[in-house]
Amino acid sequence: MKKCLAAIFMLLFVCASLPALAADLPDFSALAAKCGPAVVNINTERKASQNGAEDFFGEMFRNMPPGFEKFFEQFGGKNPQDKRRGGRRPMQKQKSLGSGFFVSDDGYIVTNNHVVQGADVIHVTMDDKNGKSKDYKATLIGADEETDLALLKVEAKNLPFLVFGNSDNLKVGEWLLAIGNPFGLDHTVTAGILSAKGRNIRSGPFDNFLQTDASINPGNSGGPLLNMDGQVVGINTAIIASGQGIGFAIPSNMAAKIIDQIKDGKKVSRGWLGVTIQDVDENGAKALGMKDSTGALVGSVMANEPAQKAGIKDGDVIIAVDHKNIEDSAALLRAIADKAPGSTALLTIWRDGKTMDITVTLGERKSQMGNALKGSQKQTDESSLGLSLRQLTGDERSKLNLPQGEGLMIVDVDPDKGAAEADLRSGDIILKANQVPVDSIGALSKIVREVGSKRGALLLQLQRNGDTFYRSVPVTK
Repeated sequence: MKKCLAAIFMLLFVCASLPALAADLPDFSALAAKCGPAVVNINTERKASQNGAEDFFGEMFRNMPPGFEKFFEQFGGKNPQDKRRGGRRPMQKQKSLGSGFFVSDDGYIVTNNHVVQGADVIHVTMDDKNGKSKDYKATLIGADEETDLALLKVEAKNLPFLVFGNSDNLKVGEWLLAIGNPFGLDHTVTAGILSAKGRNIRSGPFDNFLQTDASINPGNSGGPLLNMDGQVVGINTAIIASGQGIGFAIPSNMAAKIIDQIKDGKKVSRGWLGVTIQDVDENGAKALGMKDSTGALVGSVMANEPAQKAGIKDGDVIIAVDHKNIEDSAALLRAIADKAPGSTALLTIWRDGKTMDITVTLGERKSQMGNALKGSQKQTDESSLGLSLRQLTGDERSKLNLPQGEGLMIVDVDPDKGAAEADLRSGDIILKANQVPVDSIGALSKIVREVGSKRGALLLQLQRNGDTFYRSVPVTK
């Protein structure tokens, strides 16, 4: 009886407390009403061959029952037996949807680069003060693929707009509001908290995402993530498909600098040291005589680049930039890239058991060089790794600052082979295989046969977007 009375008393206490708990939760209605009009729908069109879709659906419907080809053709597929026009269909319009938001009253719009990349036509839809939809044709002012940001412009005046806040001041657990306009019909509003800062999801070289449990719905890419003051603290960019309620946003402090450069008509430029770096693990810290496994370990110093000219050496650990501590290699990459080419950086390094300061005059980072070099030159295969490769031209080798005897371009990666498992990508440059420089398919194949096949794996040194790193690739016989 006493237990029953205690349970009843506890239930009554909880029920009585619910109104008070609800009162402590924030009300987002005013914030949504104030900021929502500045959020727009973005839809794009681009002309593209239908072959890509045919290949995708052809693979998906492989081994289906006889007669299924006719059904497939009704939905835009290609009958494998159809040889007309070489099996190629006319150019088709491909469409994409996303969100964005005004950052000025004269029509500048921030969104994600992946929303508008490759678009021939960009349309922007917004709601006016009377709730009626208005459509504009937008111009792409500029974009930065490495941070997935783009700036658009529509010809209009007196528009509602949002301002950037300071993302560095955010605290984990703080309330946030995500707004999108995914289908041009109405806004979607989701609320949550800041789950984490500084997330690296390996989508680019400068990953430093805000993680939130505010649902980032499909089509909301490019929309704003707001603090309770209505300031943009992030640009909603990515979700984890397998993780419910996990979204990522580009921090506003990073985005604002990039957008300002684009708006001023400047090329997005970043500082450059000319070193390869990696994290310091626990054993590495012990071997170097360091108390903590922090900083970025210099693996190699490139000839005639800023780091070499300043006296940086292999084995140095960069532990601070301009007196700001560097936690890992990603933090160093961001800190240097955040500075302008030609500016100086004061590096604090750990060398031979003690710290010292070195001032470096930074160069300019060559961004997305690998992707820019893709061409139509002759391709060859290294089937045991799952790679399609081609040799570099002399001009390409010069632009990449590669010596003779180094450099093979990866043109394509077999998704079912070891190279894909090791995260090798189209546009990567293979520099060395098991520490031996390679510049031809024959040289690589020889190392694969003599070393890789015996050991079951191969260690490749690669260059991607100016960064040099290693990947171990399983070798199939």
